Amino acid sequence: MSSGAAATRRRGFDPSTFLATIGEGRKIVIFRKKHTVFAQGDEADAVFYVQKGKVKLTVVSNTGKEATIGILSEGDFFGEGCLAGQPLRMAAASAMTDCDLLRIEKKAMIEVLHREHALSDMFVAYLLMRNIRYEEDLVDQLFNSSEKRLARILLLLAHFGKEGVPETVLPKISQETLAEMVGTTRSRVSLFMNKFRRLGFIDYNGGLKVHSSLLHVVLHD
Repeated sequence: MSSGAAATRRRGFDPSTFLATIGEGRKIVIFRKKHTVFAQGDEADAVFYVQKGKVKLTVVSNTGKEATIGILSEGDFFGEGCLAGQPLRMAAASAMTDCDLLRIEKKAMIEVLHREHALSDMFVAYLLMRNIRYEEDLVDQLFNSSEKRLARILLLLAHFGKEGVPETVLPKISQETLAEMVGTTRSRVSLFMNKFRRLGFIDYNGGLKVHSSLLHVVLHD
């Protein structure tokens, strides 16, 4: 290998390695199930990357009403509002399962995004895809029935449509949480879940298992 090629290799930057390892301004933090990662109103001083586990994002209104706005899993970022000047957390984050998270300080994240185009391209692509997801969520909320919205959320949580093998067995998730995400009542979620199980779209053997046949609910008009 020539000295020039060796220098190029030394300078090579791999986003996957960066997000899997500790270094200046970044560390791996472990949260046990149900523990708080950060609370709504905390200082927004870091970005988090989910290496392992699932994280729930919630917001609480001035009247005390709580709503689940997202469930994140391996490969997802959260807390990136700090990069746009957000001083305080607009939502709370808690571990739905035992989690391994990479905590990247705001300054370190800004510097590496400016310096490493491979990571900045990946990060921007992630944010764009999530923005598309939010638009789809809005259309879903405006035009689809609560039954179809529930089916879509279950499929998204099981990673149907993503690259790789779908994660058909979900961690324990309450019907109250599903109701918050769907925008309906717990009783209606219970009604639909029983219907899905009766039709063979889901089952509860060793956890909530989602079958690809549930797509029929989403695709059927």
